[in-house]
Amino acid sequence: MELRHLRYFIAVVEEGGLTAAAERRLHTSQPSLSRQIRDLEYEVGFPLLTRTTHGVEPTVAGRAFLDHARLAVAQASTAVEAARRAARPEKPVFRMGFLIGEEVDWLAKVTRALGDDLARLELRVSSGYSPQLADEVEQGKLDVVIIRREPKPGLAYRLLGREPIVVILPSDHVLAKQSEIDVSDLKDDPFIGFSDVPHVLRDIVGDYMKQRGVPVAPAQTIDNFAMGISLVASTRGYALLPAYAANFLPWSVVSRPLKGEAPAIDLVLGYHRANSSPILLALLDRLNAGGEIAEKAG
Repeated sequence: MELRHLRYFIAVVEEGGLTAAAERRLHTSQPSLSRQIRDLEYEVGFPLLTRTTHGVEPTVAGRAFLDHARLAVAQASTAVEAARRAARPEKPVFRMGFLIGEEVDWLAKVTRALGDDLARLELRVSSGYSPQLADEVEQGKLDVVIIRREPKPGLAYRLLGREPIVVILPSDHVLAKQSEIDVSDLKDDPFIGFSDVPHVLRDIVGDYMKQRGVPVAPAQTIDNFAMGISLVASTRGYALLPAYAANFLPWSVVSRPLKGEAPAIDLVLGYHRANSSPILLALLDRLNAGGEIAEKAG
């Protein structure tokens, strides 16, 4: 697998078709692009794209692959810049971690907020699960993370927003026609729950299910939202996930708001209380009262 395969795949998804991607973005022939995509799918071992009446869309595997492909391309660009800077005077390193999937929205916001400061530092980016990232902040391996609120006494948090929990279910489910869903109406359907890894989300969803009088014994357990989406599609069960997961759904799966007062989960910017990095302090200063990261003035 080569970096160009990732760029080709991203272009096809974003353009919605092989021909459009070949002509508008990649300046290559459609047959050549098709061969490159087939080679990539052979390497992965699963189909990544499927044809629909609207063009070409990613499969469930393709949706999961897309986030990491984008991150890999971004990290490759960062690697090139790091190599170019190797012969220059050493710059301070600022290390960021993102909850998997959140880097799609938040990496661009953070880099815009850093503004001119970005040219004077080396930015290193990684992604993972909240508990893992919180541990790395605690150990001094990361300067700042965008994660769920983990119980770490040495960490401080700034609220970025609260994401409502929504229902993820098959698009042809009888309840999918409703604008809102009462989770108690799903009590006879297989429930896809959570392992011990995303324990903050597990506890929020578990408490909500108990309050609604719905059995919480899961038919399957998951570590991340991509796995949950895949299991909803394959087992025809349902899952309760943060609303941002709706951005990654294939055509066979839909999200619907919960009826009544839905639970929500915090998305926070976390850092070690003892970290005195001037870049971190500048970033914190650019957090406005609403929790959004503001762009650097001027």
